Amino acid sequence: MKKVLVLVAALAVLAASYVSARPASPPPLREVKGQVLTSKEMPAVRLKFGGAFKYVGGHDFILYDVARAEQHFFVDADKQGRVRRLYWVQFEGYLPDNTKSYNYKVTKTVNVGGLDFIADAYARNIKDNPGRPDSDGSRARAFLAGKGLRMGSDDVLSQRLVHLIDREKRNELMIIYLEDLRLLGLTAADVGEGGSASGRWQEISAGLLERALKDLQVLR
Repeated sequence: MKKVLVLVAALAVLAASYVSARPASPPPLREVKGQVLTSKEMPAVRLKFGGAFKYVGGHDFILYDVARAEQHFFVDADKQGRVRRLYWVQFEGYLPDNTKSYNYKVTKTVNVGGLDFIADAYARNIKDNPGRPDSDGSRARAFLAGKGLRMGSDDVLSQRLVHLIDREKRNELMIIYLEDLRLLGLTAADVGEGGSASGRWQEISAGLLERALKDLQVLR
């Protein structure tokens, strides 16, 4: 009997450790009504997007086994699903089983609705530079493809805005405004180093930031 009790106790401990080792259920996605995405925490904010942008959904996932990410998309696309412009919103935070923190090279900041954002911009060809298959960008494109959406061309112009939520820099709100670069009559090669429009980058990036902020309101 004593051996049986010891075995039962050992099994109970093993079961308890298995339960505690399982990842916690993900929290529900943040709420979207019309043009407004509401986050009640991390951070507590409402994001309102221009009427030309349609909300097409959101999802969450574990990124690189170290962080939880939640993505939402507001899209301006034609009837064939070709995306002209979009807003990609990402709430991201490192998991409690690591001590990592976000470390961005800061060259420009902007204040939107009382929140400070690190701002950077880039142009690239998605086909030539797809990124890792498990990256947040690849997951974003796969999610949109599942909705029948794709960028109008492989050449894109992107404005990234990052707000670091906590002092430890372990949680962030990222808003990316992405547009089809060919709408400007340009390619990523044109604005890249040595390209025909590389000397216009400051002008192009300034216009991009202006357009990104035009249809975005940060409400607190």
